[in-house]
Amino acid sequence: MTSPPSPEPQSVTRGSAAPLLLESTSQLPPAAGGDALKSGGARRPRTPRIPDRIRRGGLPYLLLLPALVLELLIHILPMVIGIVMSFRGLTQFFIRDWNRAPWTGLHNFRIAVDFNAPIGEALLHSFYVTCAFTVLAVGLSWLIGTGVAILLQEDFRGRGLLRTVFLIPYALPAYTAIITWAFMFQRDNGLVNHVLHDQLGITDKPSFWLIGDNSFYALVIVAVWKSWPFAFLMVMAALQNIPRELYEAAAIDGAGMWQQIRKITLPSLRSVNQVLVLVLFLWTFNDFNTPYVLFGKSAPEAADLVSIHIYQSSFDTWNFGSGSAMSVLLLLFLLLVTAVYLIFTSRGRKSADV
Repeated sequence: MTSPPSPEPQSVTRGSAAPLLLESTSQLPPAAGGDALKSGGARRPRTPRIPDRIRRGGLPYLLLLPALVLELLIHILPMVIGIVMSFRGLTQFFIRDWNRAPWTGLHNFRIAVDFNAPIGEALLHSFYVTCAFTVLAVGLSWLIGTGVAILLQEDFRGRGLLRTVFLIPYALPAYTAIITWAFMFQRDNGLVNHVLHDQLGITDKPSFWLIGDNSFYALVIVAVWKSWPFAFLMVMAALQNIPRELYEAAAIDGAGMWQQIRKITLPSLRSVNQVLVLVLFLWTFNDFNTPYVLFGKSAPEAADLVSIHIYQSSFDTWNFGSGSAMSVLLLLFLLLVTAVYLIFTSRGRKSADV
């Protein structure tokens, strides 16, 4: 007895099983076809809660939000409070509740700019001292930083070590560096007098550097020592963008080192120098740490900067309204100088481009 023959496997051809599968899947939503087959039911397509256009446009502002909040709390809010205090007669009697201080209008400003009165005369003197200090400190810092950066452009053994050593003053904490200079300027045991008087014999007797007229030069020396590495770093970075082919072509044409610096290097550094000089000016004119750590809260008359004068007017005499008015005047002066400087430098840049 023979078994019945098994049925032959049926091949899937058009018009048999394929139309059935297509008909079953065509009833599902197109976006969720695969999931719907697994779960046995249809799902609604997921839509983003925030549109892509708003999400892409708001992301930069969201990333800037922490910086804006910190800027508001650290700089903007204290500046606004200082401006409000400058219009009030805020003394030690209202220090616990400064909102109760009487409103005096422009009285504090009139006292600050009355140059025939002691307060205005002292402020004008400190302004002159600050201007002379800023010009010398910024000029010497830029000159030393630029000169050293140009000299270190040539490749030689030990160039990397020298670049690192020259950046040490910029990396040191300001308080530590200034305290070290204060010890070096001591009259009897300081290194400066030891070198100038004992070793080289330049001075007849040990000089006073932290009192008297020499305090101004001591202040300039410390400020330049702190600032010139920053100028060196900025100029050195800008020099990397000048093509070496320009110097090679100038050398072939017979240009010497000074002509190459005057015709190639300095014009190429113009945009960097404009920003560098402005930053050094603002830092130096507002410098408070250097005179305060070097001389204490009572700076000599020759080194009486505006920042120290405002501090003494505010905390020694407890007249915070007058000190705030001087701070506002200093802010306006710096804004005016910065605006004039930016206008002139932008005009010079446009004329150079033409």
